Amino acid sequence: MNHLMCRISGIQNKEHKTQLKNALDKIEGVGKVDVDLSAGTIEIKYNQPASENSIKDCIWESGFKIIGG
Repeated sequence: MNHLMCRISGIQNKEHKTQLKNALDKIEGVGKVDVDLSAGTIEIKYNQPASENSIKDCIWESGFKIIGG
């Protein structure tokens, strides 16, 4: 299983957290998504056919910015 951790800006509340988790869950191969609101981080565990690029694209398309990771 692959692992991706990113710092993200724009996640301000539980609704944003749920929105992002739901979007990422739609990607085939994404196994676990953990969002830490206080730290502004997201940790994703995934297998193929999901890829780091498809996950990052989904984050951007959901309206959030990756600021590190």
